[in-house]
Amino acid sequence: MLSAKYLFGIFCVVLAAAVGWSVLGGTLVVRTEQSDSAQRNALGTLWGTELEQRPPSFTFVRNERNRGTVTYDVAPASSRITVDLALDLRRKGLLWYNTYGVAFSGTYRVTNRASRGSLEMAFPLPSETATYDDVAVLVAGRRVAASSSGGKLLTTIPLVPGRDATVTVRYRSRGLGTWQYRFANEVTTVRDLILTMRTNFPAIDFPARTLAPTAERPTTTGWALTWAYRELVTGAGIGMAFPMPLQPGPLAQRITFWAPLSLLFYVFVMLVITTLRRIELHPLNYLFLAAAFFAFHLLFAYTVDRIPVEYAFVLCAVVSMALTISYLRLVVGLRFAAVEAAAAQFFYLILFSLALFDEGYSGLSITVGAIVTLFVTMQLTGRIRWSERFAKK
Repeated sequence: MLSAKYLFGIFCVVLAAAVGWSVLGGTLVVRTEQSDSAQRNALGTLWGTELEQRPPSFTFVRNERNRGTVTYDVAPASSRITVDLALDLRRKGLLWYNTYGVAFSGTYRVTNRASRGSLEMAFPLPSETATYDDVAVLVAGRRVAASSSGGKLLTTIPLVPGRDATVTVRYRSRGLGTWQYRFANEVTTVRDLILTMRTNFPAIDFPARTLAPTAERPTTTGWALTWAYRELVTGAGIGMAFPMPLQPGPLAQRITFWAPLSLLFYVFVMLVITTLRRIELHPLNYLFLAAAFFAFHLLFAYTVDRIPVEYAFVLCAVVSMALTISYLRLVVGLRFAAVEAAAAQFFYLILFSLALFDEGYSGLSITVGAIVTLFVTMQLTGRIRWSERFAKK
């Protein structure tokens, strides 16, 4: 028979479990943040950081008898850029990191309006901490010497009267996070630009303040993307945000922090079932059931960084279900443990936690589950005389 004292005892069990989950969740947050800080620094040293490529700057230089050395900056008349991005995901502890390799080649044509003099180019490298391989500067298809200073490649190009200067810069490097080609810090004009990007991954996305491609074509391994503009005026850039797998650390945090609601649904349904079946479970029985729930999250928190997320989830689900069924078969009986109790735990622990895998739909999934639960329990308990069930002996 239900009583206020009985319900208060069950409430205390749920409250104690919620405190335990909050501590476990806080531990996961700290572990994830510490792991991220350490691993990001290590990967930054090994792979480099986010790469943001800027266009080169060109300066005409000529000596005049009366005026000395005259210089003036000039923008490229056209740019032809190819970028190959190869994603190389790496898992470190509780987090995945989207490391990547990039092969860059940019050809810039500068209109020659001078009869004599030279053209100086300063090509900024995207990161001072990255490493670069196969670096080359070519003028009219021929390799020329270039020096590096202040994070830039520097070269001087002799001008041929009446002929435009064509300069190609290429390199290979590695980065972490995103890759971008940004024209300037403010709104600027870019003329005759064609940038072609090839990826080895199908799930593409674009960072904030970047332009969508003007043409997209799927390939066998990813995408071939093109940005083509005759005269572009923009403050945005061009970039790629690499796909990221399901993050073990944040997922474990999400499942742990939502666990009290999962247990609350489970206890509510178990109370309805035991009331209908006239089965009495003591609050201490509910304490052990809550411990079986907690075992799922505790084991998941410390296996998710060791084995794949899916395997960890299945392992924890089997362990928690086994704990509950083996316990309730002794308390009530095998049929109740393996049918009603097991079904309730599968729905409110396993499926509830599974809904949190997709953060975008987790709220909707939980809401639908709650409404279905409410409807079913209302139909099942509609004929119960609650005054009799709460009556004192």
